[in-house]
Amino acid sequence: MNELVLYSGLMVLAAFISSVSQIMLKKSSQKTYPSRIREYLNPLVIIAYGMFFGCTLLSMYGLKVVPLLFSPILESTGYIFVAVFSYIVFKEKLTKRQLIGMGLILTGIAVGALSN
Repeated sequence: MNELVLYSGLMVLAAFISSVSQIMLKKSSQKTYPSRIREYLNPLVIIAYGMFFGCTLLSMYGLKVVPLLFSPILESTGYIFVAVFSYIVFKEKLTKRQLIGMGLILTGIAVGALSN
């Protein structure tokens, strides 16, 4: 397998994990806690921030091979993941505008992949 494809996949995986952690943080924010400290020091929040940290490491590792120019293109997949997870987990509606935006993101990724 091409090294660039492998490392690009790592960066998309990092965006996926980051999206999951964002959903976890939103889920945690919808709960009521007995104190301010419990709001921030609960397992869901701690795990989500740990996942964010891991995503940063994965992205940095991916940038060893992936050109910096493609990093924002690959990380934009996170917007798609968050929208889909919000639809699944929180039953949020996907608007026509969001669907068009997701299509544009996917088109941009395809154009970026073909230009390399």
